[in-house]
Amino acid sequence: MDVPFIGSEALRQGVVANKHQLRTRFRPLYPDVYLPDSVTPTLKQRTIAAWLWTRRGGVVAGLAAAAMHGTRWIADDVPVELIWTNARAPRGITTRRDRLLPAERQSVDGVAVTTPERTAFDLGRLIRDDDAVARLDALGNVTRFDRGAVTDLADRHSGSPGIPQLHSALNLYDPGAQSPRETWLRLLLIRAGFPPPRTQIPVYDDFGEARYYLDMGWDEVMIAVEYDGDQHRERSRFGKDIVRSEFIVYRGWVHIRVVAGDRPADIVNRVRRAWPRRVHSDRESPKSGGICDLSAH
Repeated sequence: MDVPFIGSEALRQGVVANKHQLRTRFRPLYPDVYLPDSVTPTLKQRTIAAWLWTRRGGVVAGLAAAAMHGTRWIADDVPVELIWTNARAPRGITTRRDRLLPAERQSVDGVAVTTPERTAFDLGRLIRDDDAVARLDALGNVTRFDRGAVTDLADRHSGSPGIPQLHSALNLYDPGAQSPRETWLRLLLIRAGFPPPRTQIPVYDDFGEARYYLDMGWDEVMIAVEYDGDQHRERSRFGKDIVRSEFIVYRGWVHIRVVAGDRPADIVNRVRRAWPRRVHSDRESPKSGGICDLSAH
């Protein structure tokens, strides 16, 4: 029984023999909600348990809702947010009395959860700065939520806090980002003055089939910028990465690879140095077009 359960219900239904068994073989995650002692709870288990604490009356929201929709990069120990009237939540649960319309909720694995659009609405207005953009990117990467529908939600709930912040995050949102560091890299390039890069750009082979996809870049100048995470350091991937990079260059791209620890100024200057070589002489280069010089930062 790795699924959280309501203790009093389990006793009443005979699933657990008696209170002694409940106390000795199971641990309470929240009042009257239990999990086997041997199980270290995941975020999903904690989320289900939090929902059961409301006696199935609450609606999972925020990061917990994003995780229920399949979003990655969310830690198991984040507080579970619930739209629920009881403000005296136990440790590990955060409740909000937000107005929630019927169309803004759905069932995921039998649990009441805010829809992807409502989840995006909450993440974008309640999480600050670039972290909000990264959370929206991650949610959009798995759900492809409707940006226009989120804007409609903002109009419908115009009195809610954080609406201007939500609009700012939506303006920078790109579901093509496949990790928070890719979001960070894209925002760095935009703020350095480069045009917003396109994400997940296909690189075709000689037969017209998409062989690889680039993290981000600019088709018109054929400059690609990619963030290599820790997985690229694995021996099993090293050879494949070499072949991939060689093929990308063979197809005419300048391939700029970024790794953890690279200085933002150095990243921007690497792109800036590549840009003029790829632009026709009658076109404005980033250096003359107002792209900031970060080398002194």
